[in-house]
Amino acid sequence: MSQARRRHGKKGTPASKVLAKLTGDDPGLHVAVEEQTLNVRVAEMIHDARTSAGLSQAQLAKLIGTTQSVISRLEDADYDGHSPSMLQRIAAALHLKLDVRMVPLPA
Repeated sequence: MSQARRRHGKKGTPASKVLAKLTGDDPGLHVAVEEQTLNVRVAEMIHDARTSAGLSQAQLAKLIGTTQSVISRLEDADYDGHSPSMLQRIAAALHLKLDVRMVPLPA
């Protein structure tokens, strides 16, 4: 929380409320936002894991038998073609375990 917000005792608006206000009652828009949010999370996960391992895109690509451009695409938040098998290959190359879960929606 920022210094100004702490001083005034104000809390920010949760992102979920901002999105609800922007998307209204349009179920198609809600689905699109959810899909894009997932793409962003997966792209960030790949990028963060790779950079934490100290690898360039080209180095990771070589480890998993693909090209740097594929890794670049996977780290792009607009890309929606993430496959579980590719994520597993990346995780294995980085000595990580891929954990895919389904969790209950908030009430």
